[in-house]
Amino acid sequence: MNTATLEGRVAIVTGGHGGIGRAIVARLLREGARVAVFDLAASEEKSHDPVLRIHCDVTVPDDVAMALASVREALGPVQILVNNAGLLGPVAGVLEITIETWRRVTDVNLTGTFVCCKAVASDMVQAGYGRIVNIASVQGKEGMELAGAYAASKAGVIALTKTLGKELATSGVLVNCITPTAVNGGMIDEIATQRRTYILDRIPMKRFCSVDEVAAMVAWLAGDECSFSTGGVFDLSGGRSSY
Repeated sequence: MNTATLEGRVAIVTGGHGGIGRAIVARLLREGARVAVFDLAASEEKSHDPVLRIHCDVTVPDDVAMALASVREALGPVQILVNNAGLLGPVAGVLEITIETWRRVTDVNLTGTFVCCKAVASDMVQAGYGRIVNIASVQGKEGMELAGAYAASKAGVIALTKTLGKELATSGVLVNCITPTAVNGGMIDEIATQRRTYILDRIPMKRFCSVDEVAAMVAWLAGDECSFSTGGVFDLSGGRSSY
């Protein structure tokens, strides 16, 4: 079976140095894509894989514009954008978090997604083809106590995905998002055991999602087999959220 379903496509993955990001990058490479990573940690790690790694703050439009220009020069036009960069923030109630925390979490998770979509989608529309995959969260659907900024920002990512999907529906550019529950190897690794247990108890399948399961769904949404879904919200919550 030919697994190189993205042969020759150019993909950008933001936040590509975290656990989920690494899995997405590895899967896209395996599918034949040429991959660039935008990440604040990009200059701190040397790698022998064929990935273009660019130090980039996704919340800063000029940073993203310069990084995108580097991708175009090195790899060519971009056909795939995966907005994966994210920040969890502290485990604290809405009445306890500071305005600085609120702004930082929403800036990375929501504004960063907007900035990258705006920068990349214009070229995709002009080319008549593109795939944008935004990593949201089940918390954006349901809310989550002690994670107000994160949940609100991910709800914004879902709404942005739906809106942009509708706006670009006839352009050849498809925009979808994924709403995973907690992911082993992702942000759940930063959380205390008691909180992890509480989250796990809310998942009917009684396990966390894996980074490879996220990457597999990204690969499908980034490919041509995904041809009639846009503005969609694709669940990866083990039954926690069934809508």
